[in-house]
Amino acid sequence: MKTISYPMLALLLAFLNSIGPFSIDAYLPAFPAMQEALRTDAVAMQQSLTAYMIPFSVMMLWHGAISDALGRRRVIVASLSVFIVASLLCALAPNVHVLIIGRVLQGLSAGGGVIVGRAVVRDVLDGPAAQRMMSHVAMVFAVAPAVAPILGGFMTDAMGWRSLFIFMLLLAAGQMYMTLRYLPETLPPEKRQPLAPGNLLAGYLAVLGNARFVLIALAMSFIFIGFFLYVMSAPVFLMRHLGLRETQFGYLFVPLVIGMMAGSLTAVRLSRRMSQESIIQVAFAVAAVAAVWNLAANWFLPETVATRIPQLALQSFAMNLSFPSLTLMALDMFPERRGMAASCQGFIHTLIMSVTAGLLAPMLWDSTRHMAIAMAVMWLCSVLLFAASRRARAG
Repeated sequence: MKTISYPMLALLLAFLNSIGPFSIDAYLPAFPAMQEALRTDAVAMQQSLTAYMIPFSVMMLWHGAISDALGRRRVIVASLSVFIVASLLCALAPNVHVLIIGRVLQGLSAGGGVIVGRAVVRDVLDGPAAQRMMSHVAMVFAVAPAVAPILGGFMTDAMGWRSLFIFMLLLAAGQMYMTLRYLPETLPPEKRQPLAPGNLLAGYLAVLGNARFVLIALAMSFIFIGFFLYVMSAPVFLMRHLGLRETQFGYLFVPLVIGMMAGSLTAVRLSRRMSQESIIQVAFAVAAVAAVWNLAANWFLPETVATRIPQLALQSFAMNLSFPSLTLMALDMFPERRGMAASCQGFIHTLIMSVTAGLLAPMLWDSTRHMAIAMAVMWLCSVLLFAASRRARAG
């Protein structure tokens, strides 16, 4: 079996993860142009996000389990093939209904590289080395959410919104080439699980029926929602509340990504000195400061970039500081079914993201105070869920 170097694996996995941010963040600045061109309204455009994210979350349950049976590399390539076709359909969409069909197909396929990539890390690395790999992947991957909306805004302005989906098609094609060229199969046949209904049902019941696993996955999701709420509300938050244009989304996304990269880098360094639980506790403390700061700014300071963005960057720092430890803590509970565990973790995470995009964000984005309260509530939920997971382990 051919091998792959640590730096190349980190770069490849980060590249595979970038398909998510580009599928979501890149076309947020294009909403007004798409709404006009497709003769639809803002609600329908927001639902195109939900049309992507619900199938994305459902397929999360299957990508890892299928890769446990058929191998990691094959599932990644098949997923990217479907995504390429779906992106072409979106680019050619004559109306919002065809666009939504294309977005559904994108959602069904986009999670292959994301989920299977997590299993690949645990196939080839253990202990602190795996945690450092997760942190390095997150650090490189963090560039995508900053680049995507900025690039999306400029591409929409220069070449029209359809160019965004052509770009997604080319991105997936590049990912497929790199996978075929550089990624070896990391799951040998003798370690694969049969793709049989009884075996799958037993596996899903074992993973999703484990209270500690579910609590850790929920804790990870809720600390993320404090960040994701602002991403999903970006067109309203930036253009209506802060008075920015579609080419100025970088005012939000660049600080967020700097925070994410700093959090990932800090996680790498702390992994050599601290336990996973200690790193998570530090991340929660930092997130608490960000939540209180955000509440104070929204109640006592005017709505400007300087008063609304820095605390969100601190939140993104805390989020990425906690993610590697939370991810590995959950996956290590099921060493024989890492793909399935990654799928279940991703399913929980993206299902909550879907609710945030389709329901929570539209309910809250008319008031930045309401968004700040929601961010603080999500932090509290995450802390309580993680505390409950520790009690479940002790029990």
